[in-house]
Amino acid sequence: MPYTYKYPRPMVTVDIAIFCKFDDGLKVLLIQRGNPPFKNAWALPGGFIEMNEKVVDSAYRELEEETGLTGVILDQFETYGDPGRDPRGRTISVVYSGFTTAENAAVKGADDARQATWVSIEGIPELAFDHSKILADLIKLIRELSDS
Repeated sequence: MPYTYKYPRPMVTVDIAIFCKFDDGLKVLLIQRGNPPFKNAWALPGGFIEMNEKVVDSAYRELEEETGLTGVILDQFETYGDPGRDPRGRTISVVYSGFTTAENAAVKGADDARQATWVSIEGIPELAFDHSKILADLIKLIRELSDS
């Protein structure tokens, strides 16, 4: 039986930041969006959770669907939910991160991702939604941890 409430409800998504250390430096996995909003813009892989799946399972599913990447251990990083982060409406995103090896770094854009590619953390383009902030927060943490 569906529930209806008079109160508005936010949408819930997952975003996934995967890093890999290549010979030429640390890179992050980005996708080029195939659909609006931000069609053709670069973004982190991710998408909406399904009603009957665990949030972490959504992250693994979206990562594989959009990039073909599997065999990565994901850790929950942070939740982002500022109003206005998504032009489709109030959206809260649970962000996961992980690292993979160069041997497990073959990716290909699929599903609603036109492309998937590794980008140096020193040359990240402007990203869709608030993904630039998410990546900046993650990279700051990675640098702090590597300095300690």
